[in-house]
Amino acid sequence: MKEHFDNLLREATAELADATTLHEAETVKFKYLGRKGRIADLFKLLPTVAADERPEIGQLLNNLRAELESLVETKLALLKPAKSHAVVDVTLPGRKPFEGTYHPLTLVLREVVDIFRSMGFRVAEGPEIELVHYNFDMLNTPPWHPSRDETDTIYLPNGFVVRTETSPVQIRVMESQKPPVRIISPGRVYRRDRPDATHSPMFHQVEGLYVDEGVTMADLKGTLLAFYRRLFGEHTQIRLRPHFFPFTEPSAEVDVTCFFCEGKGCRVCKQAGWLEMGGSGMVDPNVLAGVGYDIEKYTGYAFGLGIDRIAMLRFGLDNIRLLVDNDLRFLRQFAAV
Repeated sequence: MKEHFDNLLREATAELADATTLHEAETVKFKYLGRKGRIADLFKLLPTVAADERPEIGQLLNNLRAELESLVETKLALLKPAKSHAVVDVTLPGRKPFEGTYHPLTLVLREVVDIFRSMGFRVAEGPEIELVHYNFDMLNTPPWHPSRDETDTIYLPNGFVVRTETSPVQIRVMESQKPPVRIISPGRVYRRDRPDATHSPMFHQVEGLYVDEGVTMADLKGTLLAFYRRLFGEHTQIRLRPHFFPFTEPSAEVDVTCFFCEGKGCRVCKQAGWLEMGGSGMVDPNVLAGVGYDIEKYTGYAFGLGIDRIAMLRFGLDNIRLLVDNDLRFLRQFAAV
């Protein structure tokens, strides 16, 4: 039996020596060491060997298999192609990395803030999770007002809401500061709006407040006119349309002449020649009295505008979702802005 094993080893060694390709060497491997190879056939015959000889024969078979495995692996290692190492041409120009840039909303917000700062306003910020007291009550919003409905506002436990506007910042500032007050409050606000091309449950606002002695509606109009001319061009005009807001009286919607058609009428302004930009008005005396201001001495105006809407107009966007989708193909367009 040992002589048979030696002959088998010599045969396998000779065949491996003759193998000149990886395929030929693997063929020899499967012939002798495969599941149906010659070594496996010998192990199947082991139960037919006499019991007293079986341990010795089994040991010889194991040794034969181990030696064959070693020979085969050595041969395969010799025939396997060496790993190629790519040659780097150091003279080739490198790839220019993508340079980060400001988001279009940030570009617009920075411009808006810079304009108002040049007019004497300072920036004030407040929490996005706000008390109902500040979001509605202190802003003279009555219990029946539609903005308080759960279909419009996201309510949280324990008297909190996700703020629906940045106006609560104005209340917090007036509670901590005596007049004169001249601030803008930029930030994110939230509504229960179904997302579509022109609506989003999260958007950005900038609201302004000026309280001092002798502030009038004329001051409000002059401030807004100066702002929008800086933003859209010197030929821009504004108009104030009567409206109702709980925290201002009188209140007005602000329209500006369409800067695409210069007021002549086009697709963007729906042939009206005007673009609606936000709300404004004189601060309601109830709001001033609520923060402890002397309403016989002080008056003030407030206004609000949407950063997302300005960005859409400025960059010619027809879908507000582009501003929140984080699509690099879209955002990279603003690298040179």
